[in-house]
Amino acid sequence: MEFNPICPIPISRYPHVLMAHGGGGTLMHRLLEEVFGRAFSNPILDTRHDSAQFTVPPGRLAMTTDSYVVRPIFFPGGDIGSMAIHGTVNDLAMSGARPLYLSCGFIIEEGLPMETLWRVVCSMRDAANQCRVQIVTGDTKVVDKGKGDGLFINTTGIGVIEHEQNISPQNVRPGDAVIVSGDLGRHGMAIMAVREGLQFDTTIESDSAPVHVPVLELLQSGIEIHCLRDLTRGGLASALNEIAESAGVKIAVESKLIPVREDVHAACELLGLDPLHVANEGRFVAFVAAPDAARALQILRGTEVAAQASLIGRVVEKSAPLVTLKSELGVSRILDMPSGEQLPRIC
Repeated sequence: MEFNPICPIPISRYPHVLMAHGGGGTLMHRLLEEVFGRAFSNPILDTRHDSAQFTVPPGRLAMTTDSYVVRPIFFPGGDIGSMAIHGTVNDLAMSGARPLYLSCGFIIEEGLPMETLWRVVCSMRDAANQCRVQIVTGDTKVVDKGKGDGLFINTTGIGVIEHEQNISPQNVRPGDAVIVSGDLGRHGMAIMAVREGLQFDTTIESDSAPVHVPVLELLQSGIEIHCLRDLTRGGLASALNEIAESAGVKIAVESKLIPVREDVHAACELLGLDPLHVANEGRFVAFVAAPDAARALQILRGTEVAAQASLIGRVVEKSAPLVTLKSELGVSRILDMPSGEQLPRIC
């Protein structure tokens, strides 16, 4: 990724964000114009109106919002800026929507280095360009030093649903194939490795990435998709349990079929974590009609972000909500949601 390290705000005069940068005066105007306006410039944003005005193609609309509070702000494989774009695009993709427009709200702690803010903004710009979405409106607030943990970002996304399928947990049914789009646990472990000073033979990089392209390819190929869920906080275990509860089904998956890298396994063992409970930022689980499972895998594996897609189990029956995991020894156990807070500040 190309990066311009020179912040447009004169660092010699304003090396850090001041309370005045959120005060509505000259400094705030310069921050909005020379940082956010310069990085995110497009015809809709450039009108500088209180609300964005745009047209959308025919179809149903999807809308989502999320907030990002990761610490550290920069981590192997990503940062809070690119993750905010990817996370919102991915939430839209889970409805089968093509992402179109984003809003961005920034809560900046007084004292944040201006170069840090510029790096994050440039990362967001590059991620939005990669996803072919436009940032069309936003907001900026500056809070007192010690009140904001550096930088928080909120994003809202709008996308268009151009198909007739109804993708939701309630549509999951017995016989459905359960597919994960790639290896699990890298995002949470990338952040924890940095935070805890863990070192491995190879650097664990976050899986943060947009997943709308493989989802749209599944839809365009006529794959019958019953449900999609991105595997963020709580990981695969939380997603499967939430879907089982919504659909009233038993889901059975097999440990040996779930892709987890060896270094992620090792990091989880050191920290006493289960990789199936660890957050991801570029992975999803898909419930597809059984006859379409093989073709769905072929399509997913033909895309870069889902090249390691794997069929990990199936929906067994209508029942009280239950998720089971078969070990490599053939013994099945209940796969519960994680309890308590495992990984603070990871998304």
